[in-house]
Amino acid sequence: MSTPAGEIARTILDGFDEHYRLFRESSRGAKERFEQARWSAVLEASRDRIDFHDQGVRATVDEVLRLHPAVKADEALWPQVKLAYIGLLYNHRQPECAETFYNSVACRVLDRAYYHNEYIFWRPAVSTEHLDGREPTWRCYYPTRDGLCRTFRQILADLRLAPRWAHPARDLRLVVRVVRERFPAPREIAADLQLQVVSSLFYRNRAAYIIGRAINGNTETPFAVPLRLDARGALRLDALLVEHEHIAALFSLARAYFMIDTEVPAALVGFLRSIMPNKPAAELYTAIGLQKQGKTLFYRDLFVHLAHSNDLFVRAPGTRGMVMLVFTLPSLPYVFKLIRDQFEPPKDTTAEKVKRSYLLVKYHDRVGRMADTLEYSDVALPIDRFDPELLAELDRLAPSRVERDGEKLVINHLYVERRMVPLDVYMRDESEEKLRFAVRGWGDAVRELAAANIFPGDLLPKNFGVTRFGRVVFYDYDEICYLTEVRFRRIPTPRSDEDVLAAEPWFSVAPDDVFPEEFPTFVWKPGRQRELAKQYNADLADPDWWRIQQRRILEGTPAEFFPYPQELRFVNRP
Repeated sequence: MSTPAGEIARTILDGFDEHYRLFRESSRGAKERFEQARWSAVLEASRDRIDFHDQGVRATVDEVLRLHPAVKADEALWPQVKLAYIGLLYNHRQPECAETFYNSVACRVLDRAYYHNEYIFWRPAVSTEHLDGREPTWRCYYPTRDGLCRTFRQILADLRLAPRWAHPARDLRLVVRVVRERFPAPREIAADLQLQVVSSLFYRNRAAYIIGRAINGNTETPFAVPLRLDARGALRLDALLVEHEHIAALFSLARAYFMIDTEVPAALVGFLRSIMPNKPAAELYTAIGLQKQGKTLFYRDLFVHLAHSNDLFVRAPGTRGMVMLVFTLPSLPYVFKLIRDQFEPPKDTTAEKVKRSYLLVKYHDRVGRMADTLEYSDVALPIDRFDPELLAELDRLAPSRVERDGEKLVINHLYVERRMVPLDVYMRDESEEKLRFAVRGWGDAVRELAAANIFPGDLLPKNFGVTRFGRVVFYDYDEICYLTEVRFRRIPTPRSDEDVLAAEPWFSVAPDDVFPEEFPTFVWKPGRQRELAKQYNADLADPDWWRIQQRRILEGTPAEFFPYPQELRFVNRP
C-alpha cells in the first residue's frame, strides 16, 4: 500500500532519473559533436549541462509540493521519506548521485531544518564499491599476445569513431617510440601485462582522450592519448602521456569539465582514483561534470577533516582583498571566500555583479588559467574553530553574510577554491628564478585568457596564484569581463607640459577603456620585476596586440588550448 512518504520518495527518484537521463544524453552527444567538428555546439553543450542538476531539482520540488503541499510544514515526515528512498536505491546504478539529488530537493522544501541529519543523507546510505553497469567500465588488452602496435590498433577500432584516420601507421609508430623511450629495455615483462582502457572517450573542447593504465606485475602506469582532427577532419593521435603529473593536469579543475557517457559514475571514479590516487573523489566527480556530487563529497570530507584536526580557520595569506574576505584552514589545501558587505575604494561594484562574475567563470572555458569554485549556501561551521581575529573581521566586514546559530557560524554564501601561493607572495624573496617564472607565467596566463575572450580586469600579481603543478592561474573574478567588451586605447600625446604634470588625465576616459601602455608601471614593482615584464611581456603593453585578439574572436576564429606540453605532441616530433 502506497504511503505519502513512499510517494514523495518515488517522485524525487523519478526526478533524478529524468535529470540523469538528460545528463547522459548530452554526454553521449559529445561523440557526434567531436566527429563533426561542431566546436560551437561543444561549448554550448558544456554550458547547458552545468544547469541540468538545478533544473531537475526545481522541477522535482514543484512536483513534490504540487502532490503533497503539506510536506513543507510536516518535518516529521522526512525521516520516513528518507527511509523509503533508501529502499528504492537497491540495484540503482547512480545511488550516490541520487542521494545528492534528494538532499537538494529536501533542502529546497525545508528551511533550516535540514541541519538535522536524519532528514538528509549526511553520509551515504548505499555502497558503490562493487557497482558496475550493463557494459564494463573499462576493457582489457594484452600486448604480449597481440603486440603493442596491433593492441593499439584494436583500441582505436573499438572506439568506433566515424572519421577516417589520417596517418594510422605513423601515429602507431610514434606511440611505440614513446613507450620505448619512457620504458627502455631491458625491462621485465610480467605474465599479467595488460592495458586497461576506459570504454568511453573523455571529450573536452576540440579533443577526445583515451584514458587507461598499463599493469605489469606490481607496477601500474597511467596513460592518456589525446585524439584530434586535422584541417581535413581526419583523426590523428596527438600525443602519448605517461607521466603522473601530465595525467593529473588533464583533470585539473582549472579546465572545463569532461563530457563522458557513464552509466555507473562510481565505477569510473574508482578507476580514475587508481591512476590519480592523490586526487580526492570530490575533484574527480567534478571533473566529469557531476559537480553537485563533487560538492557533496567535499562538504563531507571537510567535516571529517574537522573531526580529526584541531587547527583554526585563519585569514588566508596574501594581500587582503577589497571585495572578498578569504580565510583558510592551514591543514586543508583550500580557501573559503565570502563577499564583503562594503567594498573598499576604488572598487565600484555590487555583490550581485561579483556573483555574476563567478558564474561567468563557471560557464566559460577556463583554459587551465582560472580556478574552479565550489559555491555553497548556508554553510554551518563550528564557531570554536575560528581564530578570534578572523571571527571579529567577519562580524565587522560581512555582518549580513554570517549569523550565529548555537555553536555554529552560518555563512549564507560561500565560495571554495584550491589554495595556491599568491603570485605576489611567491615573488617576495626576489630570487631571479622565481621572478622570471612569475613574470613569464603571468604573461602566458593573460595571453591564454585573452585568446579565450577573457579580460581579468585587475591584473595585479596578488590576483594570480601558483598551483601545486607549478602553473600560474587567475583566481580573483570581481572585475572579470569578456575581452570583446573592453576598448583598448593608446595614451594620447600630451598637448603641453601642463598636460604631463596635471593630476588628472588630459583626455576623457570611459568605464570600459583600458590603456595597456600603463601595465608595466602599474602591475609590476620598479626594478627587476618591471625589467622582466618589458622583456617577456612587451606585447601585452601594446593596444594593437589586444585589438588583434578581439578581431580574431569576433571573426569566429577559435583558439586551441593544450593541457599538456607542446613538445609532447606528435606533430612536433621528427
